[in-house]
Amino acid sequence: MTASRPFPSFPLGMGGSYYGAHDEAGLQAALETALAQGITHFDTATDYGGGDSERRLGQFLKAQPGRREAVFLASKVNLDEVSADAVIHAIEASLRRLQTDWINLYYLHWPRTGQDLRPWMEGLETARQRGLIGAVGVSNFSVAQMQQLAEVGRIDACQVGYNLLWRFPERDVLPYCAEQDIAVVAYSALAHGILSGRYSRALTFAPDDQRWSIALFRPEVWPQVHASVQAFGAVAHRASLPLATLALRWLLTRPSVSSVLVSAASPAQVEANVRALAAPLPLGVLDELTAISSRVQALIPDEGNPFGYHP
Repeated sequence: MTASRPFPSFPLGMGGSYYGAHDEAGLQAALETALAQGITHFDTATDYGGGDSERRLGQFLKAQPGRREAVFLASKVNLDEVSADAVIHAIEASLRRLQTDWINLYYLHWPRTGQDLRPWMEGLETARQRGLIGAVGVSNFSVAQMQQLAEVGRIDACQVGYNLLWRFPERDVLPYCAEQDIAVVAYSALAHGILSGRYSRALTFAPDDQRWSIALFRPEVWPQVHASVQAFGAVAHRASLPLATLALRWLLTRPSVSSVLVSAASPAQVEANVRALAAPLPLGVLDELTAISSRVQALIPDEGNPFGYHP
């Protein structure tokens, strides 16, 4: 699987929520709606809900004959042990939770700083040869880390945080992926919900809320981020479109992007995401967004990924 044969263009991120529980019935209905609307790329991870996300998705896929074959299934693993055996055991555990014999795309969720990561790729290539996975992906890896893996195997996909407020992958990761024919899958398309315009100038998260650790929400950065969202919102108002629609369309038009992950916890959210694909755009509106985005980038610290997390 390569960038010249991209993944379905508008997948649903099935990852639960870092910020609160979702209604189980609502999640299942969202999955049903997504598939009915032609969304076929479902993304999850072993870390989401301690494996619950994989189990829920497995139940959904098993519920009707032929459903598994209709879905492009992706999952990810975050391992401390850097060994081929650890990767293979993780894949086998994911297969059991997902109730399937194969996973279309399996990612290394996070690298391990300063370690030789090649044994992970050896395990992934063994799993590929056994037919347990179809394609190999990495998530949140630097160019140097991808180059190390590429010494022993083929990377098919790279998942990165990428949106109007977080464009740092454009510096080196996206050009490397284009050069190596690696498909790019963008996560955090709406910047943790910021690009929906739902946050006010004064943030009121609980002290232990995970969002405080995210660079865009930090007190010294948030005023500039909020001001840029107001400017994006003015463009959206003139275009008579929701800001979230414009943010998704901007990302889907970026030349390096093969697929965009967008979470949804209800049928209504799925349908809104699908509508974003078809909404007509006024001439020049994406260029306006890019100009605003370029100005705010200089005010945001580059910490390697949106979470500033470097295990």
